[in-house]
Amino acid sequence: MPVSRQRFARSTWSAWREWAAAIPAFVLLAVCLPQADAAELRSASTPQAAPVLPYRVPAAPMAGSRETGAQRMLEARIRALGEAFNGDIGIAVMDVDRGWTASFDGDSLFPQQSVSKFWVALTALDRADRGELDLYSPVTLRAEDKTLFHQPVAQQIGPNGYTTTIAELMTRALQQSDNTCNDAVLWRAGGPEAVRAFLRNKGLGGVRFGPGERLLQSRIAGMEWRQSYSNGRAFYTARAAVPIETRRAAMERYIADPMDGASPLGIVEALARLKRGELLSPGSTQRLLSIMSNTRTGPQRLKGGLAPGWRLAHKTGTGQVLGGVQAGYNDIGIVTSPDGRSYAVAVMIRRTGAPLGERMATMQNTVRAVIGYDQSVRGYDMARYRGPAASPSDGSDSYRDDGGEGGD
Repeated sequence: MPVSRQRFARSTWSAWREWAAAIPAFVLLAVCLPQADAAELRSASTPQAAPVLPYRVPAAPMAGSRETGAQRMLEARIRALGEAFNGDIGIAVMDVDRGWTASFDGDSLFPQQSVSKFWVALTALDRADRGELDLYSPVTLRAEDKTLFHQPVAQQIGPNGYTTTIAELMTRALQQSDNTCNDAVLWRAGGPEAVRAFLRNKGLGGVRFGPGERLLQSRIAGMEWRQSYSNGRAFYTARAAVPIETRRAAMERYIADPMDGASPLGIVEALARLKRGELLSPGSTQRLLSIMSNTRTGPQRLKGGLAPGWRLAHKTGTGQVLGGVQAGYNDIGIVTSPDGRSYAVAVMIRRTGAPLGERMATMQNTVRAVIGYDQSVRGYDMARYRGPAASPSDGSDSYRDDGGEGGD
């Protein structure tokens, strides 16, 4: 048996022994969720980032024996998924109503990439709630507003620009992960400092916010930004001319200390607070969740693990690749049951060379574990639930989830 499968078998058997010791037999029989095959675990400074507030895990409420058993089972399942994954991964789950969490490497900072668009939208909507930003005032994008990587809106910017609204730009930033749309919202909402101020004022710990898409991506590549890089494939051409040692050193600095880093536990706390209506007005809360419920990127990441009737509001993130290793492959969101119970979920991959299908399967199985926890607490027979089939090994998705860089 290969080393990777031996390790996977040991971690899985260890997890099952913990469950058997902690959970009544009827609960143990009630949950049997499929796991992703695992390969051998891989091991893997930017300018000084602003200090990040520590995340504080809230005290869990007292629970009955069934709920306690289900919690221990979910903890063991999340740990097994994390230990078996071929790369550096952080996973966190929070029961929105109870405030209870399960995690694997939940306190470490992981590169967010386009997950950070979530904080931009929160900041813009908060300013709109306070009467400081009109979401429907006309906005004209011009050539100097273009960024890099995934920016479909760039095709609409002609000699006279492209006129739209902040509301539309925010929707496209979240649903299509358009970098130029996101940067336009960011700067009209006050820039990176406004986002950091929002995080501080709301007491959201474990989250950093970077310098904006252009500076972030160019620094990861060991380059200085030039606006000419926003045209066509100019950035790729310039990056290819950077000595490989320079690129590798820059990426390693980013992975070790990401300027846009966030912890899985910090992320699920923010998602749960959004769902509970603690961050925005009721109208803005509903707007944001509705937009994220129609995200087009990553249909085979977290979303691929949903059972019939379950829903997901989410945001993906995908980083640059060097030498077959990707720095940042993420999905975060709120999973909601058919009768309205919600769970915040974050799966953040710092560094990996695993096939896309393996990454997606781990994300899907995290969602399946959450559904198993929910059904176990309610006494349902999860032996009947296997969820949708895992994605194919080539990781193909219906909308740009090809592991492409710096966009979705």
